[in-house]
Amino acid sequence: MPSPLVISSIPAANAVAREAWTRLCPVGHPFLNADFLAIIERHGAAAPAWGWTPRHLVASDERGAVVGLLPLYGKTHSHGDFIYDWAWAAAYRQIGRQYYPKLMSCIPHTPVAGPRILVGQGPDAVAIRQALIDGARTLAIRSGASSWHVALPGDDEIPLLERAGLLLSHDVQFHWEDPGCGDFDGYLATFSAAKRRKVRAERRQVQDSGLSVETRHGDQIEPAEWPLLHALYTSTFEKFNNHAAFSAACFAELGANLGRRMVAFIARDRGQPVAVALCFRSDDALYGRYWGCREHYPSLHFELCFYQGIAYCLREGLRRFEPGAGGEHKLARGFTPIVVHSAHWIADPYMRQLLDRHLALQRGQVADYREQAAAHLPFRRDDSPPSAG
Repeated sequence: MPSPLVISSIPAANAVAREAWTRLCPVGHPFLNADFLAIIERHGAAAPAWGWTPRHLVASDERGAVVGLLPLYGKTHSHGDFIYDWAWAAAYRQIGRQYYPKLMSCIPHTPVAGPRILVGQGPDAVAIRQALIDGARTLAIRSGASSWHVALPGDDEIPLLERAGLLLSHDVQFHWEDPGCGDFDGYLATFSAAKRRKVRAERRQVQDSGLSVETRHGDQIEPAEWPLLHALYTSTFEKFNNHAAFSAACFAELGANLGRRMVAFIARDRGQPVAVALCFRSDDALYGRYWGCREHYPSLHFELCFYQGIAYCLREGLRRFEPGAGGEHKLARGFTPIVVHSAHWIADPYMRQLLDRHLALQRGQVADYREQAAAHLPFRRDDSPPSAG
């Protein structure tokens, strides 16, 4: 291990210098940067009032330079972290134990896999990562947390976390990957004739509705328009009696700071927005996040949340589109089932043993589900040219 190396916990993302975020985070990442976490914390979406207490870990060398970061939150609930552990909390209650608080290394409200232990290149990288892992476990013990979870870590982090004693859980997401088709018509040519006709019919419904659809980046949206778009976003949560974490001011600041890293597909009726799909992008991927609509319009959800995103990726040269968690309806639009993982350090030995057995069963069940889901993809199963339709 680099000597000396100091691991400290800080109460806000903006307590780390922008230079450190820029140096340690993936280039062009829309969520891991000097702005995203700081903005959502400042606007309350990831703040103590809503059960998120920032406790980010910082690794510093003998000169005080930041050499590693681990985003970390203390949590008093399981909303917005996408590890789906409500049943775990119930199991703790059944045996008279407390599951909350827990510690989470995640991107709040964002089910996007990727790096979580942020360390630069160099001979000390492995040791710094290990020091951050050890620091998170130590903080969990000292703070009385039941557990520490790493939601959707990068593939190269999973072996390190397993060697550190964390358990792996398994889930399925649906991702679009560019098959090298050129444009949207080329993409549809990879579908079977029946599935191709269905997509075209859905898109025609939107075209015939009289609505206009436009693509705007975050810095192209006027501040005065964010309350209108935000009202559409909150309507989705209100339908299910859920809490909308982001405010209009939060979206406005994200748009202004992230610029082209935020992408909005907006449907308008006589100039007024009636539906929106808010996405974010990196240099090679689009991430669908939030959808809202004023009233029902046939097929508009599919158009804004899926087809516009695919067309955008093809225009912009993005190789992947991740439209969010869940949703078997994505299969018919060509989103392939992908197994993703989260990692879990459980303080209580008895509960760890129970969860280890549970997750071993889950692994096989998730693998079977992914295989069954993949059988329903719309793509042609032969090498013959597509028929008209």
